[in-house]
Amino acid sequence: MSKMKLSEFNFDLPEELIAEHPTLNRDEAKLMVVHKDTGKIEHRMFKDIINYFSENDVMIMNNTKVFPARMYGNKEKTGAKIEVFLLRELNRESLLWDVLVDPARKIRIGNKLYFGEDDSLVAEVIDNTTSRGRTLRFLFDGTYEEFKMKITELGETPLPKYIKRDVEPEDEERYQTIFAKEEGAVAAPTAGLHFSRQLMKRLELKGVNFAEITLHIGLGTFRAVEVEDLTKHKMDSEQAFINKKCTEIVNKGIADKKRVCAVGTTVMRTIETAVSTDGKLNTYGGWTNKFIFPPYEFSIANCMITNFHTPLSTLLMMVSAFAGHEMMHKAYKEAVKEKYRFYSYGDAMLII
Repeated sequence: MSKMKLSEFNFDLPEELIAEHPTLNRDEAKLMVVHKDTGKIEHRMFKDIINYFSENDVMIMNNTKVFPARMYGNKEKTGAKIEVFLLRELNRESLLWDVLVDPARKIRIGNKLYFGEDDSLVAEVIDNTTSRGRTLRFLFDGTYEEFKMKITELGETPLPKYIKRDVEPEDEERYQTIFAKEEGAVAAPTAGLHFSRQLMKRLELKGVNFAEITLHIGLGTFRAVEVEDLTKHKMDSEQAFINKKCTEIVNKGIADKKRVCAVGTTVMRTIETAVSTDGKLNTYGGWTNKFIFPPYEFSIANCMITNFHTPLSTLLMMVSAFAGHEMMHKAYKEAVKEKYRFYSYGDAMLII
């Protein structure tokens, strides 16, 4: 198979198929089931996923938790409204953060930004990192826990920019998986959003084993690929962790030739970063900038759950590597025809 080019991942996506809201119930999104060996496509509902799994199969979830990363502040003196998007904490002691600011041209080193109606939180710009990136030092009297509570109070759910509406109260709950616990992501692992407590319980009763990894998703997940030659694209690094308990559950599933399912592209990237030479999953703690595109040999998962992705995205490239480029092309054509909903709040696909 020759090297694939960016343009091979383009398709027409009608604007109205971009989901602005989640489905009423998490597990009642539509589910397309793609059988990669036979080419068969089925149309189901997400809760029907239980019919495709049996005892001792493994589902690997990303337990990262989205924090309210988008804040609005005012610049000192001028009072200009500034959006600050918290990317990552650099130093806990001195409350240093990597952020994006908008509009960026007005924000210079030394500027102070005020947040909250009573200006109860202040930050000082101490460095320029990129055209829109800045390093902020928050000036806050109080414990770290109080600081985090303040940010939670002042920040809002960081819905992706392509969702054009304002953030609504339900987003706080719905843009978070029910198994989210390790705070640190600025975007949700969207394949996991479809799991309801009831469905997890039913899967558990059926004997399905759950393993958890943590990958803190950064904004790089939405970054456009700007090179036609995919080997020249660089992914942003994201922090990832895999503990011993997770490796034991997954490696037993592999050894027993069970279904080992990566719930989402973030899980797939994390487990493929930590593969041992004999095709087992290793423990891991560090950063990954792994970029998976066709052709690619997968080592751990033999099935995956994923949402419907945008044209030309690295996420679409990964699922094409997993299911086969032709197969994905056919599935996406079908998805548009059957009016499946795309992106974070959209419908799901099971590739088996």
